[in-house]
Amino acid sequence: MAGLVSPDWLETHLGDPRLVIIEVSRDQPGTAPWFRRHIPGSHYVWWKDFCWDESERQFPPSDVMAARLGGFGVGDDSTIVLVGDPIQFATYPYWVLAMTGFEHLAVVLDGGRETWESQGRAFTDSPSAPPTPDLPSPRGPIADARVGRDQVLEGLGDPARALVDVRSAEEYNGERVSPLTLEFDHGAERKGHIPGAVHLLYERLLDSEGTFLDPASLVQEFVHAGVEPEKEIVTYCRLSHRASLAWFALTRIADRPNVRVYDGSWTEWGSMVGMPIERLPEDPPRNR
Repeated sequence: MAGLVSPDWLETHLGDPRLVIIEVSRDQPGTAPWFRRHIPGSHYVWWKDFCWDESERQFPPSDVMAARLGGFGVGDDSTIVLVGDPIQFATYPYWVLAMTGFEHLAVVLDGGRETWESQGRAFTDSPSAPPTPDLPSPRGPIADARVGRDQVLEGLGDPARALVDVRSAEEYNGERVSPLTLEFDHGAERKGHIPGAVHLLYERLLDSEGTFLDPASLVQEFVHAGVEPEKEIVTYCRLSHRASLAWFALTRIADRPNVRVYDGSWTEWGSMVGMPIERLPEDPPRNR
């Protein structure tokens, strides 16, 4: 299973100078759990600072990503262990690294911080040693891992493509824009889903411990959702973190080709003029 390492593997390799452990958090400095305690030797980064261009809502060019990685001490002989807080905040930067040419250096810790903690593994509150700056070299980026809004719009109704919405049921049905885990419901102007999209909650791709299902079970979850394996698959969510988890599961664990992430996801689609949407249940009749 390319790109995935177990908590056992990481625990036995703690202290390896070639490992660069980066906890990618949804929380900004001061509120992130990493600052209370963390995996020994790991470094913290807020996901936007790591994954996005400073001025554009997309991943940075390869030279910028190289500089960011080098700031953590990543060189050409390093292994980057991405620790998600939660897990999809590791698969998202892995996807970004694939598109910027650094996938060959990266692995995802299965289960992320949550599983590591629930299994009672090592934590520390001691500061990690400052890294020695380096500069890794990119290889060929994975150009087919991403799809844009125009391509999604053009492909609506295409029987060869399956759109898979991996958000929560309340988001897919049009009850909310963001999941119930977020108190403030925000992220787009409209509620609903892209026409023709099937629903598959991303958590169904994980087991009770928060680690990925085996390859056959992953494929079966998509089949149960109504996705035929031979189709082109486009995954999306709200900000594309959960969509990247589904992409990682299919392509890097189940070894399935022809899977792409619509990284604009619902924050873009739900706010764009002229983009069609569907809602479940149906909107109530309006008073005339």
